[in-house]
Amino acid sequence: MFKIYFIIPFIVFTKFSVANNTDDCGNNEQARALAKLIKIDKNQKRNNIRCNIILTKAAEDKAKKMSEFGLVLHNLGGSPNSRLRAANYELPDYYGTDFNSNQVEAISGGYTDADEVWDAFKRSDNHRIHLLGEHEFYVEQDEIGIAFIKNLSSPHVEYWVVYLTKGAKNNKITSDHFDEIPNKSMFFLHKEK
Repeated sequence: MFKIYFIIPFIVFTKFSVANNTDDCGNNEQARALAKLIKIDKNQKRNNIRCNIILTKAAEDKAKKMSEFGLVLHNLGGSPNSRLRAANYELPDYYGTDFNSNQVEAISGGYTDADEVWDAFKRSDNHRIHLLGEHEFYVEQDEIGIAFIKNLSSPHVEYWVVYLTKGAKNNKITSDHFDEIPNKSMFFLHKEK
């Protein structure tokens, strides 16, 4: 009897620890808080969103670049889709490849915490549709990585980058039957100060 009580808590604890590793979702506490808000929102259309460290690192690189240039811009150093491909994240073939291709990125500047930026994203039709999966194309996107950078010497001070996308790995269904593939290349948020 003693051995059963000892083994079961150990197994449950191990499973819980592995299944809830949210460090891969964001580069810091605020980024991880935004990931949680996106995942648990009552209007989220996806059944499951997994954290991906490659996406988080790419988001952090992009947030640092925006901070360095003082810009909130999707095409800073290439398209968002090309940025992920350059980071060795394999996107589906039907995701755009030109300079304005963006089926994966949401960005903003000037929002101080996860609650504030999530509220702003939800008020923006293009960001809300992407991040909550309100379009059939976005529903299949199930991997996320987020970065938050604060730079007091940069114009917007706070910079947020969210990558929410679908990979092209073998364990995923690839679908290219969409009537419309949305492109968010011109939509970003910044808070007026």
